[in-house]
Amino acid sequence: MNWRHALCGSICALIAAFGPISARAEFGGTSGVLPAGSELEDEAASAKPRELFHSEAIQGAKSYLVRLGDLAFSAPTLLGGAARQAGISCDTCHVNGTSNPKLFITGHSGVPGTFDTTGTLFNPQADNGILDPVTIPSLRGARYQAPYGHDGRTASLRDFVRTVIVQEFSGPEPSPAILDALVAYIQDIDFLPNPRLDLNGKLKGRVNESEKRGEALFFKPFTHDPSLSCAACHIPSAGFVDHVQHDVGSLGLFKTPTLLNANFNAPYFHDGRYRTYDEVVVHFDRLFYLGLSAQDRQDLVAYLKAVGDGEEPTVPDNVESRLKEIRDFASVFDTAIPAHDAGIVALAQDTVGGELRDFAEGFPERKDASVTDGKAERAAARGALKEAVLALHAVGTAASSGNFDGAAAALTNFRAVLARAEPLLKAAEPWSVYNPPVRAARLAQFRTLYQAAFDPATARRLDRD
Repeated sequence: MNWRHALCGSICALIAAFGPISARAEFGGTSGVLPAGSELEDEAASAKPRELFHSEAIQGAKSYLVRLGDLAFSAPTLLGGAARQAGISCDTCHVNGTSNPKLFITGHSGVPGTFDTTGTLFNPQADNGILDPVTIPSLRGARYQAPYGHDGRTASLRDFVRTVIVQEFSGPEPSPAILDALVAYIQDIDFLPNPRLDLNGKLKGRVNESEKRGEALFFKPFTHDPSLSCAACHIPSAGFVDHVQHDVGSLGLFKTPTLLNANFNAPYFHDGRYRTYDEVVVHFDRLFYLGLSAQDRQDLVAYLKAVGDGEEPTVPDNVESRLKEIRDFASVFDTAIPAHDAGIVALAQDTVGGELRDFAEGFPERKDASVTDGKAERAAARGALKEAVLALHAVGTAASSGNFDGAAAALTNFRAVLARAEPLLKAAEPWSVYNPPVRAARLAQFRTLYQAAFDPATARRLDRD
């Protein structure tokens, strides 16, 4: 057999087994929707950003409105056109309510973690004719970050969310209930706690000498203008923001970003021009003629890292976390079905169904050569999740016909099916992408085959072999 035929067959098999997300990342989008070379997430990552909710911290549980907003945030149907076709949701850009430093859309991103919201891809009518990508911001602590947008153009979070859906992503006009839910969800996302900061934003505890010097420099007035300092705009006692727009040499007026949890928010500046704190400090040193020594720069970076830290920034992407998210999303049915809200039931069915199908792709099919063991366990896991999808479909079918008693019964059955699936999923986990070594090995094999198929030098070498 010609090596090209064998290779293409292997690649097709890997794409089928690896699932739609990897196909997007390596080949440029679901069904060719996204330009070649686009990437939506870090395929090698076996962890996701940790998401903390204020309501859970103060009352032990999220409200229905927050749970509905969380669900809608992960719903591609909320957006329109190309975004919906590519399976993109709000959560694609803001993973677990944070940022996405790996997102790159060819022709619409400057560097990974940025995206041009006024380009042609998702809403041609919004195209301003300029490639001007902006960084994807974290939504942690968003309730403290008004006004919204990098340039602070929108005072209302509700108005800003609607603009993103309708104007930037060409989505249908969201209902007032969905807008309320999305705003409630975003406002409920907390910063990660940083035990190194006191209530006034000052460093406490074990502070090393470099961090102490950096903190002093942060408060030190600028030589050319004593009314200015780093702390004058990034006010420590106010969450390191001042809610004001400034020109800091980045081609316009942009609002002061918070420094809380900023260790996890690279790239920096509105256009993502800087990847590290070191580059940011050099920028301000030159712009404001600070005359910092090499040691001063190191000290400021040490201080910024201390301020921008947070406890447990990630959580494992495993069977347990996936099941928890699915159950959280499905809890929306408990309110929507008794309320006879067929629209919300349909949204929940579509979104949870998508999560289940994506979950199943993490268990390689029998024919996948990258995983040799656990074939029976993997097949059982995929079968169990397929059964769950079918059980979920019965919920939506009943509700759409107005049979809400039937929908409630179907929901009970769906939960029973999911409960039966859990031990099968955990039994198959060692041979799934939810096991980090398996995930890494499969991704490496996938990329090697892809490179061999499309890199001419590799092709010539294989021909000689």
